[in-house]
Amino acid sequence: MTTGRIDPPLRGGERETLRAYLDFHRATLAQKCDGLPDEDLRRRSVPPSALSLLGLVRHMAEVERSWFRRVVGGEDVPLVWSPDGDFQVPYEVAGASPEEAFAAWAREVEHARRIEREAFSLDETGIDRMTGEAYSLRLVMLHMIQEYARHNGHADLLREGIDGVVGV
Repeated sequence: MTTGRIDPPLRGGERETLRAYLDFHRATLAQKCDGLPDEDLRRRSVPPSALSLLGLVRHMAEVERSWFRRVVGGEDVPLVWSPDGDFQVPYEVAGASPEEAFAAWAREVEHARRIEREAFSLDETGIDRMTGEAYSLRLVMLHMIQEYARHNGHADLLREGIDGVVGV
């Protein structure tokens, strides 16, 4: 996962702007994890929460997989850590491998980028098999930006609590 962050364009088309903001937020999460040893990636926020940086990475790998591959791409792939659709499960990181989590996240981001690039337009839709609802690629990209932005706020607080680093 690349940790170089490129600012989104000040002027650009809708798709270019959505793509850039999503990549900006992906890179932000990677930067929040940069340089930390395994034990710090596993460090929980505040009891009883299981929230950790490693848990966030696993969660976002699962969210990328669910929205892009399963919904937009229509792929029949299982979730990795949340077989029953409970997206809180990836937060449990006892015994989890950071290498495995970051590799899974990177793979899912690459799948997501491919699916987005191959879509003819932002109006293309996919069906959520759990709810039967149709979602446009546009809505999925907006949702993903919102999801990363919210969790990057969590990552800000987690990282500051670990070593005082803020503002990346």
